[in-house]
Amino acid sequence: MNAIDGTDHYEAAVEGPAPSLLVIVLDTNPHAWALLAPTLPLSKAIANILVFINAHLAVNNANQVAVVASHCHRAVWLYPRPPTASEDVEMTEDRPLNLDDANKYRPFALIEESLLASLRDLISTTTENDISTTNTTQMAGALTLALSYINKATITFSDIDTSSKPTSTSLENSENTNGLQSRILVVSVSGDLAHQYIPIMNTTFAAQRLRIPIDILKLAGDTVFLQQASDTTKGIYMQLRSPQGLLQYLMMAFLPDQTSRKHLVAPTQEVVDFRAACFCHRKVVDIGFVCSICLSIFCSPPEGAICLTCSTHLALGDYGAKPAVVPRKRKKKRRVNGVDTPSSRVGTPAPGE
Repeated sequence: MNAIDGTDHYEAAVEGPAPSLLVIVLDTNPHAWALLAPTLPLSKAIANILVFINAHLAVNNANQVAVVASHCHRAVWLYPRPPTASEDVEMTEDRPLNLDDANKYRPFALIEESLLASLRDLISTTTENDISTTNTTQMAGALTLALSYINKATITFSDIDTSSKPTSTSLENSENTNGLQSRILVVSVSGDLAHQYIPIMNTTFAAQRLRIPIDILKLAGDTVFLQQASDTTKGIYMQLRSPQGLLQYLMMAFLPDQTSRKHLVAPTQEVVDFRAACFCHRKVVDIGFVCSICLSIFCSPPEGAICLTCSTHLALGDYGAKPAVVPRKRKKKRRVNGVDTPSSRVGTPAPGE
């Protein structure tokens, strides 16, 4: 046909908004969810999160999602599930039963069955010893897994995107060169994470350099470092007073991606707590001692004035020997011929003055 009509035919690439990758870090701390059960059970929270995931996938057919569980002793993938040796062969007995339901969209059913099956395995493999030995969660490990997955997905998407587009039109539209829009949403229920201060800050700075916003949805407890992570990466931080409205907060505040947020007024933090944790006792401190070499923070001068991180001898000044504020001397009243001057008089003015 090209030889007959004498025209050139090109494959027209489908142009559209860049797809968005949402990585959800779900805090599955058993102690925290046990305290939150009368207000918001874990099963109801998972149901709301699944509706939110379906809405994210419905916005764009090319959108992607991943879910990581931040558990008491480990961080586990809930979706996509890591492949095992038994899954290399087509499964028959363990195949989900609801995939052929005509009332449910098949991609939604795949994610739901996979996430619920992984969550059941995680709960069933959690022993009493795991619960009794710690009351915190491995948030730093979950954030590291999320960043690694985003990096791998971004490289894969860029390779596919450059190979599928013609070279003549690859640079015509600047919006298509943005690549995969990735973000992290942390659903947190645990309290302070002072013992994970260093790894959480490392993941925060890595996300800031990669321009990946970290959104924080705080259902219970109060943590300083997740608030700093959200502020540093220009994400959204929200602490719910009524966790019953979880789905409304997810849909209204956290559904728009980076491109949509440029045209919306996103929730902002009025006050950000920028306190740090000491390297010696892992306590959140207001005032501390900082090593001038490695910038390690200590709540009190270390023993022997030796930095515990870089072993540098620290020169301590006379801290506390001198007052922080020098009191000013009070001026004496100047008297002229035994009478106080007008500038030094103190009294009640007469009527009419």
